[in-house]
Amino acid sequence: MRKIVLSIAAMVLAGCASKDKASDTEGAEMTQVEFPGFDTDAHLYLEEVEGEQALDWVRTENERSLARLKADPRFAELQAEALAIANAKERIPYGTVRDGQVYNFWQDETHVRGLWRRTPLESYRRTNPVWETVLDFDKLAEEEGKNWVYKGANCFHEHNSTKQYCMVSLSDGGKDAVIQREFDLETKSFVADGFVTPEAKQALAWINRNTVLIGTDWGEGTTTESGYPYIIKEWKRGTPLSDAVEVIRGDKTDVGVWPMTMKLDNGAVVAGAVKAETFFTATYWWLPGTEPVQWPIPMKSTPQGLFLDQMILTLEEDWAPEGQSESFKQGDLVSFDAAYFLKSKGDMPKVELVFRPAERQAIEAVSLTQDALLITYNDNVAKKITRGLPGKSGWVFSDVPLPTRGSAGVAFADKDSDTVFLNYEGFLTPDSYYEYAPIANSVTKLKSLPARFDASPYVVEQFEATSRDGTLVPYFVVRAKDTVMDGTTPTLQYAYGGFQVSMNPGYSGYVGKMWLDNGGAYILANIRGGGEFGPAWHQAGLKTRRQVVYDDFIAVSEDAIDRGLTSPEKLGIMGGSNGGLLMGVMFIQRPDLWSAVVCQVPLLDMLRYHLLLAGASWVDEYGSPDVPEERAWLEQLSPYHNVDPGTDYPEIFFVTSTKDDRVHPGHARKMAHRLQDLGKPFLYYENIDGGHSAAANLTEAAHRRALEYTYLMQKLMD
Repeated sequence: MRKIVLSIAAMVLAGCASKDKASDTEGAEMTQVEFPGFDTDAHLYLEEVEGEQALDWVRTENERSLARLKADPRFAELQAEALAIANAKERIPYGTVRDGQVYNFWQDETHVRGLWRRTPLESYRRTNPVWETVLDFDKLAEEEGKNWVYKGANCFHEHNSTKQYCMVSLSDGGKDAVIQREFDLETKSFVADGFVTPEAKQALAWINRNTVLIGTDWGEGTTTESGYPYIIKEWKRGTPLSDAVEVIRGDKTDVGVWPMTMKLDNGAVVAGAVKAETFFTATYWWLPGTEPVQWPIPMKSTPQGLFLDQMILTLEEDWAPEGQSESFKQGDLVSFDAAYFLKSKGDMPKVELVFRPAERQAIEAVSLTQDALLITYNDNVAKKITRGLPGKSGWVFSDVPLPTRGSAGVAFADKDSDTVFLNYEGFLTPDSYYEYAPIANSVTKLKSLPARFDASPYVVEQFEATSRDGTLVPYFVVRAKDTVMDGTTPTLQYAYGGFQVSMNPGYSGYVGKMWLDNGGAYILANIRGGGEFGPAWHQAGLKTRRQVVYDDFIAVSEDAIDRGLTSPEKLGIMGGSNGGLLMGVMFIQRPDLWSAVVCQVPLLDMLRYHLLLAGASWVDEYGSPDVPEERAWLEQLSPYHNVDPGTDYPEIFFVTSTKDDRVHPGHARKMAHRLQDLGKPFLYYENIDGGHSAAANLTEAAHRRALEYTYLMQKLMD
């Protein structure tokens, strides 16, 4: 069940969900925000995503910025390098196993939109698998005259049959809003008169071959203030969507309500729903066909699924289950007998501890296999995996034998499959892909990436900076071994700092080839707001306490400078989405500390963010402008409202996307126009397509990266 919540959370992490029309500001009061210093109403037209006046401004700024960056002779070389990495044939074809076949989504220079393809497991294990095309999205887009972007498939396997059917999600231009169309994996074709949904931000769960649960936009007034569904209906095959029968509903003030299903060991499907009352709290419901029954678990907890009919869940708050002597801590993994709960129609069974992280550890993910529980956990930011087997006196855990200084992860696991794939990577270690045997606790390397750059000249170090309140904040530095610590190294610092999302060591051919090989160093900062050390690390920076997130980022920069790695003249910063807000705040609070700022798909107007589409879903993270105490803090925080006409700022580069229906492009547009009004330097690039990644395909992604690194070289290396 957590996988549903996590996927929704990923959708709404940092921005607004738009419908890409001039009416995108519908539901947001178009009244002036009173703030001393400037007329905020003057820029409201930029919130009209495809408004003629707004797009005229965008095209003018695109043309100005692209003219400068593309005239730099380094741009063409950087773009060629990025394209070579993006389109490299030597990539790991990560796969999902269904009935002995491995399914993979693949993009390259020939298949720009991508292929959905498959190969038998035995073939997949070979160096050069023989692939069979299931669905060609370039061909589909051409035939239907659409800018289709593949957004995944939700599949159902008929009991005692090899037949499988999938709801394929297609996005027009990369938006989060999708249509879903039923697809037959056996015939490799869309099902005639099958389930088809209209475009919306939606979720669907299979109950059986002919019945699904669906949450979608049912018409005016049926989505939350955040733009997500809150009414779940049961939809039968052969009936119009309008005839679907409501089974549960939330409130318009919820973040959203989504359907879900679980499967017991006997194959019985348990229908349910999750009501996300806020971004970080939710109630979970069993839908037995009568009145919904609430699962009696804390609102700050995360069900991970059923294993041996035990409900496995992580805790984001302390929990003392009613009627039990044992209590549990925030960050624990616990379980109880779900089959008993269902049979008794709501009686709470005994809750037991499964796994408790040690100090400086935190559970990152939980995966279920046929035979074992796999826990991915952070250990002082490195990611490891431990295998859990049920024993006579409790769970028995053994770490999976993978390298320990980078990031290990579960690439594929399913409770109905005995096939498990794992992944490992580090800053200087390309991804390696393993098949894993849970009972034997053994790994077999299947595939690995070739190096995209020569790692031999470089070294990875981990340090700790002391934040303003005394908290030790870890960060990684990747640099040349022979770096002279005289403050002259061009350095790029990256962080995220929100929504309990961890930043772990990872291999990037782009960073290596386009930055390190050109003389730069790279910093990854593990600031509060993330999940590196569990829920408490995240919750330390919520709402009016959020300044600690920014203090942490500043402390890392100052520590790197004190060590002699770099200097304000040679230090640049980059972040996207919630990290784009981080960039905006750093730009305003410490313009003296860096010479380049790459601000990707950001939130920047923190007094209107909650009015812009999905923004209402993040008030638990940032605070609400409608609450006086929180508004007072947001007035001090909001980058858009705190540009000082008398301050000299570094030239900032805004990157966003017209088609992004997660983070409204109006944030970047308005901030850039504010700087323009004051004669402050900035660059601006808005991709007309692309969604929240600011790129709809690999070619556009390479183009964006080349622009960003050209800018960074101009500011830090020239």
